[in-house]
Amino acid sequence: MILQTLKRIPFWQKVIAGFVLGTLTGVGLGESAVMLKPLGDLFISAIKMLVAPLVFCAIVVSITSLGSQGNLKRLSFKTLAMFMFTGTIASFIGLTVGSLIDMGGNLALATSEVRERDIPGFAQVLLNMIPVNPFASLADGNVLQIIVFAALIGIAINAVGEKAAPLKNVIEAGAEVMFQLTRMVLKLTPIGVFGLMAWVVGEYGLSTLLPLGKFIIAIYIAALIHIIFVYGGLVKFAAGLSPLQFFRKAMPAQIVAFSTASSFGTLPASTRSTEAMGVSKRYSAFVLPLGATMNMDGCGGIYPAIAAIFIAQIYGIPLDMTDYMLIAVTATVASVGTAGVPGSAMVMLTVTLGVIGLPLEGIAFIAAIDRIIDMIRTATNVTGDMMTAVVIGKSEGQLDVEQFYSDEKPVEQVAS
Repeated sequence: MILQTLKRIPFWQKVIAGFVLGTLTGVGLGESAVMLKPLGDLFISAIKMLVAPLVFCAIVVSITSLGSQGNLKRLSFKTLAMFMFTGTIASFIGLTVGSLIDMGGNLALATSEVRERDIPGFAQVLLNMIPVNPFASLADGNVLQIIVFAALIGIAINAVGEKAAPLKNVIEAGAEVMFQLTRMVLKLTPIGVFGLMAWVVGEYGLSTLLPLGKFIIAIYIAALIHIIFVYGGLVKFAAGLSPLQFFRKAMPAQIVAFSTASSFGTLPASTRSTEAMGVSKRYSAFVLPLGATMNMDGCGGIYPAIAAIFIAQIYGIPLDMTDYMLIAVTATVASVGTAGVPGSAMVMLTVTLGVIGLPLEGIAFIAAIDRIIDMIRTATNVTGDMMTAVVIGKSEGQLDVEQFYSDEKPVEQVAS
């Protein structure tokens, strides 16, 4: 009887329940809540298991499907243009919010040592996109190289035509198997969210966040402004759809993103949400992995802008309009190249600080609360991916409007 009742509860409500219970458990148990971290680790490990084969099969299938329609170039251009557009807006929102809030005050840095990082140049970044050994890229989970290799395979299959049909069928079958495995793993989401939130709240607590409270608040305010007004506005005015309906169906993926702080780790959940919105499987399989790599409004747009202003404030270094413009340009470019895994925004912040000559030592201080910030950054990134899937999908006939407004399907039926 209890099991039947649990099955009838909508998936998103189970995820929210895991989130709330995990938070309360972390507050109640304090540091002892760390013992629940293995529940979250189990979920993350299961998600990581999916990523490489899921992304490879999904990208190949999406390109072979879209390529047959002759609209792949147009879809790719529109998708990338949307990423750049929202990334630019995100950096300016970050600059505006950071400038309006006195985050630094009389705060003094507690440490001044930072390990030197090797930041690759632009040419090296391009070279690193090409996998020297595709099998090593798959084994190492290098998602950007996997995407490039899968895209080339899909293009080659389209070029070869009928002779490549057997390979195409095998990869399509592999994609279906991965979708089924994804549905199985997604059932662990409420448990994983519970364990992760209990650990985060128990590990950091609320009192430890007070010295950096203004900085954290500024990040969250900017991210929420970007999510609600920019993403919601694009859904409303560019796609002519209901933002409330969009956010309702996006919520499960947003919670997973907030809990795991990983864009790639949220791919199965965001795929499920976009397909529940009516986005075609072939387009969601194309835009979401691409967005997890290139659409980083939170990590590469909002965060570097506010963090640079914060570090300048605590060191008492004034910034002029030229500095702000350099921050905006660097942050926007960074938002297209940041890898969608926890902690990668730190490297991009190093780039931003170096461009305007701010002390890199400031990173050591804010690194202590990076996990708390990374949660809202990732939720912003993932929401942007889903918004792009909906808006561009609507313009290209890749979205079922009736499905968008319908009740959400159970998790067992999605992507089937």
